[in-house]
Amino acid sequence: MKNGVDAKDGFVFPSYFEDIMGPIFDYGYGPFRWVCLSGKAEDLDKTDKAAMSCIDPARRSEDRDNYIWIKEAKVNQLVVGSQARILYSDAGGRTAIALKFNEMVRNSEVGPIILGRDHHDPGGTDSPFRETANIYDGSNVCADMATHCFAGNAARGMSLVALHNGGGTGIGKAINGGFGMVLDGSVQVDEILRSAMSWDVMGGVARRNWARNPNAMEVAMAYNNENKNGDQITIPFQTDENRVADAVAALFSELDR
Repeated sequence: MKNGVDAKDGFVFPSYFEDIMGPIFDYGYGPFRWVCLSGKAEDLDKTDKAAMSCIDPARRSEDRDNYIWIKEAKVNQLVVGSQARILYSDAGGRTAIALKFNEMVRNSEVGPIILGRDHHDPGGTDSPFRETANIYDGSNVCADMATHCFAGNAARGMSLVALHNGGGTGIGKAINGGFGMVLDGSVQVDEILRSAMSWDVMGGVARRNWARNPNAMEVAMAYNNENKNGDQITIPFQTDENRVADAVAALFSELDR
């Protein structure tokens, strides 16, 4: 640890979590999951194609990687457990894919689907040794983000919400907020997805943005300009001390006249 005491200021040697996963979390990408509850392999094939249709591989390098991953998932036999899939995606990508899946369920193209994610995600876990390792404003040791994520998901109507300790790092070293969302094809689920999917991810992006991580600030500003929910993330522009001093001096100069 750089300060010889704790992980607040990062680590001496580059780490997988701090230097690889952290920057990906800044953009809001994390392991988004779904399970085809019908148990049919053909339903999983259809969801693979639907997910591909929601990804623009030219948008960002992460999207290109995700497009190739999902395109080749069946060939590489990447079925996890039952008829399930994991695909790294950001808030916008998850929302688009989730809405597409729910439409497919509504049209009886596939059976019901349940969505979820790993705890190793931008907004769902507080852990200075792992998920929040690239946050350098001191808040990486706080345990509020996962709790906010959990509470917001519950308020927005997720099918299942969870808040617990550990998550693979050991008791006392992480707080995890998880969710499960059953897609039944209803319009009500569409409404929940539009609200909850972005909440689940963007809390983590917002926190990294407040720590002045450049990529997270970029994503937060784009979110403010593009989202249709009316939500806004505060951008932590730092004050230019010289401009403040000049403004104060000008004010006093006016008062002295």
